[in-house]
Amino acid sequence: MNTKIFIVEDENDILELLKLKLESAGFKVTGFERALPMFTMLNTMHPDLILLDLMLPDLDGMEVCRKLKSNLATDKIPVIMLTARTDLEDKVKGLEYGADDYITKPFDSKELVARINAVLRRSSWESSKNVLSITPEFVIDFNRYEVSIKGKRADITLTEFKILQLLTKRPGWVYNRSQILDYLWGNDKVVIERTVDVHIRNLREKLGDFAAMIRNIRGVGYQFSTKGEEELG
Repeated sequence: MNTKIFIVEDENDILELLKLKLESAGFKVTGFERALPMFTMLNTMHPDLILLDLMLPDLDGMEVCRKLKSNLATDKIPVIMLTARTDLEDKVKGLEYGADDYITKPFDSKELVARINAVLRRSSWESSKNVLSITPEFVIDFNRYEVSIKGKRADITLTEFKILQLLTKRPGWVYNRSQILDYLWGNDKVVIERTVDVHIRNLREKLGDFAAMIRNIRGVGYQFSTKGEEELG
């Protein structure tokens, strides 16, 4: 395995333990006790994933995540937040800042490796899809996280994009709300299932004439369809 992981963790004993566990799992690991040296390294090397502690001596981990996800050069690098903070508000904030998963200390090393692999699988699929032309007027760029409607970029949030990404992965397949939440935030779901309905409604509004392609299957969930049938819910 040539998967490269950056770990940003200011407690040296935890950093060394993480390196040991991940290297034994086959990953190539580079550790940093501060965020700024990691940003410097990003100028010459991009990892496949960043494991990020939130309580760092030079920059707040939330701000680090925000910087990574707002920069086109680094916004596709998956970030897993690793922290002792257990407040629900912190988890929600981290996910809103673009984190791909959130793991609290203390953690089980086997679970950590499993969740790293899960995030890497999602990331690999997202990168490989590239550009999908639903119609000449409805185009999804999975590398740039952009949706073009009639030649104009739709103002779609990251969460809305990921929902569209999941639904278009298997057109016609019906995903229930729990499955959608699992895809968005893994095992650390911190929102109620009905939140999916809100995101779907907002996404449909932004898709304009193509909104009907996202269909509500009554009592089951949502699917993406290009067949133009009437909505079933």
